[in-house]
Amino acid sequence: MHFLKGKLITYITLGLVMLIFIALIGITVYSSDFRTDIESKSVTIDGQYSIDGGAWHPTGEKRIVHENFSVLNVTGKLSKGFYQGDMLIMSVDNVWFDLYADSKIAATNRRNDEGPFQYTPGYSICYVDAKDVSPQSQIDLYLYYPYQHLSDRNLGDFFDMYAGDEATAYELLFQHKGLTILFCFLICFFGLFAFPIAGVVLGKIDYRYLTFGILCFFSGIFILLQSIYSYLPLWIHDPVLGMSVNNGAYYLMALSALIYIKTNLNKTKNKIIGNIIICVFAALTVAATVFHLTGISDLYASKPYILIFLIICAGVLTVCLLTEVRDNTKTFMVMLSWVPLVIALLLDTVNDFVFFTTLPLFEIGAALTLLNQIVVLLIDLRRQYLETLRYQQMQKELYEAKVSLMVSQIQPHFLYNSLTSIAMMCTKDPKLARDATINFADYLRGNMNSLKEKNPVPFEKELEHLKKYLMLEKMRFGDMLNIAYDIKTTDFVIPQLSVQPLVENAVKHGVGMKEDGGTVTIATEETENAYLVIISDDGVGFDTSAPKKDDGRSHVGMENVKQRLKEMIDADVVIESAIGEGTVATIIIPKDKQEGEPI
Repeated sequence: MHFLKGKLITYITLGLVMLIFIALIGITVYSSDFRTDIESKSVTIDGQYSIDGGAWHPTGEKRIVHENFSVLNVTGKLSKGFYQGDMLIMSVDNVWFDLYADSKIAATNRRNDEGPFQYTPGYSICYVDAKDVSPQSQIDLYLYYPYQHLSDRNLGDFFDMYAGDEATAYELLFQHKGLTILFCFLICFFGLFAFPIAGVVLGKIDYRYLTFGILCFFSGIFILLQSIYSYLPLWIHDPVLGMSVNNGAYYLMALSALIYIKTNLNKTKNKIIGNIIICVFAALTVAATVFHLTGISDLYASKPYILIFLIICAGVLTVCLLTEVRDNTKTFMVMLSWVPLVIALLLDTVNDFVFFTTLPLFEIGAALTLLNQIVVLLIDLRRQYLETLRYQQMQKELYEAKVSLMVSQIQPHFLYNSLTSIAMMCTKDPKLARDATINFADYLRGNMNSLKEKNPVPFEKELEHLKKYLMLEKMRFGDMLNIAYDIKTTDFVIPQLSVQPLVENAVKHGVGMKEDGGTVTIATEETENAYLVIISDDGVGFDTSAPKKDDGRSHVGMENVKQRLKEMIDADVVIESAIGEGTVATIIIPKDKQEGEPI
């Protein structure tokens, strides 16, 4: 029932998340930028245009420029969308412009400074008052494009005009980009909270989810800036700073993507390659920033070349992932989430040099990657839920095993023999009888307390309880039972009551079956990788290959002990015996399972 409920919750959550991100992709693809979606406010120039002093062509609305240009001249009248009294608002991205109305300069974004950014237009919004331009004015627009190495673009990608006032831009922002902003904040939320918390819910700090959370956060920031970059001048008044923030967000997102992939590599060689790639890419972005600040080449001009290097890095890391897919199913899931981002990155870079689409390719790839990773997260959470159920079942079985162990060890004949021996001492040696009674009570108390103990205990505590048991057995067997200790180390922990059943077998089925008795030895040793607890006797021995006797009780305690040792500290029990020579039982406790200090 719990399994079906957890499965239903997982699928419902998965369905909701998929709907959210499908909506995100749809909005990202089909929601147009405000420059192409505000026909009622958009203003165009009806007339003709010329490229680099060439032939004149009639203007079509946002006509595609099919060749690179240094200077684009558009002349004519403002379209019918501009009325007397309106303010002319111009959105300008990465291009210089001069706007003349009746041969008089009405607006420009050119700067007179001689600083490092004198060749960087950046992003800006300019306002022209109605007194400087009117629907009857003869308009001459000159666009100067400084990035000749980049591909052709739609005229609307550089420059746009619309009518309104200073509040119009904010109205358009919330009207046409409100949902996009909301979903970008959702992506950032997943990055800041959902994925890091998921790592904690899964029981440990999972660096895969932590680094993907960082990638998710910076992807949300980048997609947000890409969506509203034409509005950035509303808050960032410096044109170059606005452009720098947009490109800087891209580099941070790309770097976080490389770090995420590196954390999913397991082989040492691949990790070294990943570290080198991350360091080189970080150094390259720092160099691009230095070139930007010194005026050698701004971030917009150097971005396509950094993208080429990023594609090479992504390709190398993809090959590294492919070499590990066979060895790790998680790596395969990472590949599924990584591939859409790499393909989108490749297409986006090609689009920078050979323009073929206006679709936000990278945003689509990032959305698919995030969706895939959320699916992986839900699968991990479902697996964790099932493991929790199994753990609870195991704890229940472990408790039942401990009860069975206690009952099997406190057998009626042992109680009768111990009490009878104590009764006989009462007349012969009252002081010894008193000590034996206290020892017997401590022994029973130790067995009862074992039901409450959930964690392994220090070996000294187990040894102390063991000595109480052997003292009681010594009363029964007398000189026929000799006890020897060879304790060389006690710096380890062990499940409570896990050694006594082995000692009991040595006493009862070893020396107890021998006419003249014998010796039981408890020893401990330390090796390079493990601690050893060795219980040996020189009793009758037995054939280890013979079928076990089904007497209803003799093997219950032994099987329970083996199970507890394996589940709690990954220890193994090895038994060697020879008929007529004796038996040696060895508990092998791996050191790597001895976490923390003994309780």
